[in-house]
Amino acid sequence: MKSGVLRSSVLLLSAVLLALSGCAQPANQPPQQPEVTRAIAVLHPTEGNSVTGVVTFTKVEGGIKIVADVEGLTPGKHGFHIHQWGDCSAANGTSAGGHFNPDNVPHAGPDSPKRHVGDLGNLEADENGKAHYERVDTVIAFSGKHSIIGRGVIVHAGEDDLKSQPTGAAGARVACGVIGIANPK
Repeated sequence: MKSGVLRSSVLLLSAVLLALSGCAQPANQPPQQPEVTRAIAVLHPTEGNSVTGVVTFTKVEGGIKIVADVEGLTPGKHGFHIHQWGDCSAANGTSAGGHFNPDNVPHAGPDSPKRHVGDLGNLEADENGKAHYERVDTVIAFSGKHSIIGRGVIVHAGEDDLKSQPTGAAGARVACGVIGIANPK
């Protein structure tokens, strides 16, 4: 009699454990991440500069809307790019690497059919050193080969001529920021 109760208890316990194991997530699958809809980069000045700002990236119909508000610039145009690495540790911003270019194509303007993913053109600062930039971009992405998440944003001292190779001859880096996932609000 005791062996029948013991056998029933073992079978019941086995059934419960089997049912519970079906509720667990397989160990080889990462937890599901929510879709990224917004990203942000806070710009900090490189050594000897006073350029600061915020760049937001928002998923919209037809692409990703980029809005940048930057201050502390000299009046005129300043190259504005997404760079390979989200690393602003070097005093001069060079730790961010070159333009983000996963397709290995020539440097060009933001409206060119073939361009670096990071080629955003120029910011244009007014007489007070403030620049506002806004565009919907169809090349950058929040996932896949063209993902900008974790990459660097660089503002340059001079104008990007949109043609010189490999980077547009925009000069020194005056501000650097890292693109992170923003609160979706």
